[in-house]
Amino acid sequence: MNKLQAMEVFVQVVDAGGFTRAAENMRLPKATVSTLVQALERTLSAKLLNRTTRHVSVTAEGADYYERCIRVLSQIRDAEDALAHNRLNPTGRLRIDVATWLASEVIVPALPAFLAMYPEIQLEIGCGDRPVDLVEEGVDCAIRGGRQLADSRLIARRIGTVRYRTCASPAYLERHGRPLHPSELTQHQCINYFSARTGQIFDWYFARESERIQVTLSSPVALNDSSAYTVAGVAGLGIVQMAEILMTPMILDSRLIPVLEEWTNDPLPIYVVYPQNRHLSAKLRVFVEWVTQLFAAHPDLH
Repeated sequence: MNKLQAMEVFVQVVDAGGFTRAAENMRLPKATVSTLVQALERTLSAKLLNRTTRHVSVTAEGADYYERCIRVLSQIRDAEDALAHNRLNPTGRLRIDVATWLASEVIVPALPAFLAMYPEIQLEIGCGDRPVDLVEEGVDCAIRGGRQLADSRLIARRIGTVRYRTCASPAYLERHGRPLHPSELTQHQCINYFSARTGQIFDWYFARESERIQVTLSSPVALNDSSAYTVAGVAGLGIVQMAEILMTPMILDSRLIPVLEEWTNDPLPIYVVYPQNRHLSAKLRVFVEWVTQLFAAHPDLH
């Protein structure tokens, strides 16, 4: 038995909450994962995991051993990263999760420069507006928007902000007219956006000097994908409120027209987040630094 591999497998099983997900994350057969954990238990003469047909939980001895494994594996990776080659030439697979619009508008167009600097890193980028569980799904880091990140398992580094604009298509405004005050939106057809995780419809917010307004809108259409949401606005289904970086190209070519321009919205912070019980490897460290600089240089995000 390769004890280091068995320790890594055991940590992954605990993080993922089961053998199947751990095997998928590590790209190993499930039987191999199970065999390594069983061999580790025999070597230690201790039961590390409680297993049922539906659930895997860590025992008291397993929890203590898990913390020790984290420290040992981190020290080993520290030693490896201390080597000049690994510092200058990070290698390996890096799993990233990012909102679709941030991927298409910011991350992917800039990737040639990143891959030119770090050709031995293989990126796997999951795109979508559904928040993922980084620990359970084996994702190294994610780029997320939010005013607060409540998950205590994650370290969050703020890298930028997103401003929002309210717009409608020329066809919609020709049919229904232009709202002059946020309170008038209840008399218009607006397109709502809802959380892919909770299903909650997001309210609309407006500010002007000391005046702040929160509007809850009913709508015949609600979407949970930013790309589909902007397309719905261009199609004339109703008034939309979305990130300025997405709206700007459509405003410039007159597919959308800004409304309520004298009102502003509180910018939404953007974070890069990663599990706190993960060693910040060389490949993850260089990606975090690169994406931080990328956002800082972007006129619509810093």
